[in-house]
Amino acid sequence: MVYTLTPADDTDERLDDVARLIRPDGTRVSDPLLDAWVADVSVTELRGLYRDMVLQRRIDTEGFSLQRQGQLGLWAPSLGQEAAQIGTARALRPSDFVFPSYREIGVVRTRGATIEDIANTWRGEKNSSYDPYAINTATMQIIIGAQSLHAVGYAMGIRRDGADDIAVAYFGDGATSQGDVNEAMVFAASYNAPVVFVCQNNQWAISEPVGVQASAPIAGRAPGFGLAAMRVDGNDVLACLAAMRWAADHARTEGPVFLEAVTYRMGPHTTSDDPTRYRDADELEDWRRKDPIDRLAAHLRDIDPEFDAFAATVALDSDEVGAQMRGAVLNMKPRGAMEVFDHVYAEPHSGLERQKAEFAAYLAGFETEA
Repeated sequence: MVYTLTPADDTDERLDDVARLIRPDGTRVSDPLLDAWVADVSVTELRGLYRDMVLQRRIDTEGFSLQRQGQLGLWAPSLGQEAAQIGTARALRPSDFVFPSYREIGVVRTRGATIEDIANTWRGEKNSSYDPYAINTATMQIIIGAQSLHAVGYAMGIRRDGADDIAVAYFGDGATSQGDVNEAMVFAASYNAPVVFVCQNNQWAISEPVGVQASAPIAGRAPGFGLAAMRVDGNDVLACLAAMRWAADHARTEGPVFLEAVTYRMGPHTTSDDPTRYRDADELEDWRRKDPIDRLAAHLRDIDPEFDAFAATVALDSDEVGAQMRGAVLNMKPRGAMEVFDHVYAEPHSGLERQKAEFAAYLAGFETEA
């Protein structure tokens, strides 16, 4: 079943077929399914969601700048997708296992990855990522959609163990055209795996608009595989929190779920991309008015008289996080070229030793030329 909500008197909204709890202007609205899942959320917790999103954006901004300065090899911006990531990730238990794509900066940080971990991931130095088992989060996946199969396999193991945890796979709208994601949904339904698929529909699969690959809501595909599904406003962090709480409960007790969080990628696909070549500037401005951080800030100003003072402290925290990100990258010691062979195999391997010798001779050739 696809759960949707059409808000009353909201005909100007592009996203009028999604479940929502906070409108772009900050107004709180009701949803018959989601309300109960966030009835316990306090102003303090809303403040925490706001802080998480602001800090995620600052890390993202610093990462983008550092790549442009030649300090990082690549960066995949999450600008505009903070609510979809923070809201869903905050709904999970520490014991659940998450399988993110390369864009889930907010998810991995929520799960426990440090700023140094994130910097290492994109710098590619020694220990280039976090320990997956320390934070129950797989390393960020570059291959489009591959992590969906990993999540289902892990969830099938959970089912066999008789445990009460779930697995969660994050991917974008473009990944739903990959065979891996569709095969993962087949296995999830066939084996009733406790897994939640979170599709962040950010409207663009690199330069291809979602309308080219999906003429109808992506969440509508899931029931055909035998999955429960919901289409939620991905720029509404409270709705994303509620939707994930519902989805996690359903996965634990009944079976797999597909969430489509409808959001927007306000930056490039990666720092190798130029979105001005294929994206209309008016479209970007339209989505800026739905900014997830501004939306929650507007809502908090309505219900929290001390919010502006709190926001000022978050701004200071953001500056500190930005400095930590820059320091982590700029102070990182590059590893030696030969260290690329370390830890490839647990025990000595003749083929690897031959390659190592050949590479050493190659590097020595540059010394001779000098």
